[in-house]
Amino acid sequence: MAETRKTLAELDPVWSRIREEAMTAVAEEPLLGGLVHACVLHHESLEKALAYRMAQKLASGEMSEQLLREIADAAYAADAALGQAARADIVAVNERDPACHRFIQPLLYFKGFQAIQAYRVAHWLWKQQRRDLAYFIQMRMSEHFGVDIHPAAQIGQGIMIDHAHSIVIGETAVVGDNVSMLHAVTLGGTGKCKGDRHPKIGDGVLIGAGAKVLGNIRVGNCCRIAAGSVVLRDVPPCSTVAGVPARIVGEAGCDHPSVEMDQLIDDQV
Repeated sequence: MAETRKTLAELDPVWSRIREEAMTAVAEEPLLGGLVHACVLHHESLEKALAYRMAQKLASGEMSEQLLREIADAAYAADAALGQAARADIVAVNERDPACHRFIQPLLYFKGFQAIQAYRVAHWLWKQQRRDLAYFIQMRMSEHFGVDIHPAAQIGQGIMIDHAHSIVIGETAVVGDNVSMLHAVTLGGTGKCKGDRHPKIGDGVLIGAGAKVLGNIRVGNCCRIAAGSVVLRDVPPCSTVAGVPARIVGEAGCDHPSVEMDQLIDDQV
């Protein structure tokens, strides 16, 4: 039986689509040719492109772009889950952000996506006990993107962080799969206590702009947290909470809040 040779689009549809979009972008805007070739078309895989982009963004006089790129390349080579998560994140951003029209946009332009990929490399370093290097990447993420995620935090895949300004996620925070959050979200502690002190966010949760979820509390799957809320207590699954302090104001209103991105609260609540 003759061996069937699969195309790139079949083997890696996300990367294939990004490369197609890159070629179209160069044809439509030749002035961006250098950027698009450097960030996409010069690379053989999405993992290589991600390593290049992270290094380019986070390099400084304290650590060169080449060294950061080698660190990221090693992380992607050692753990295939990093690349899988990045692909899920790209799809999530494209599906949920109305300002995203192409898969290439998060890779090139969206600091929320770029920051979460840098966190994933830092988290890999943390698990390898290379903690000072993980802290360095956290520092550079905070300085460059305005996103401060502790490398020990545990974050799932299919994550969309829109606008991504002033995001804070603490050391013992856990974020499930397919979570969406907007700018100025804090998943923090309530004081100077040590140990397990940060929130546990379930799958499919939508966290509105400026929301603060504080303490070792649990937010169940498929919840909505309204913009500007301060959540201090556990939230049962499929609920909507709002206010300061937040209280339950109704059901989630849909099966997948993080995908629907509907932040309106029914007038009758």
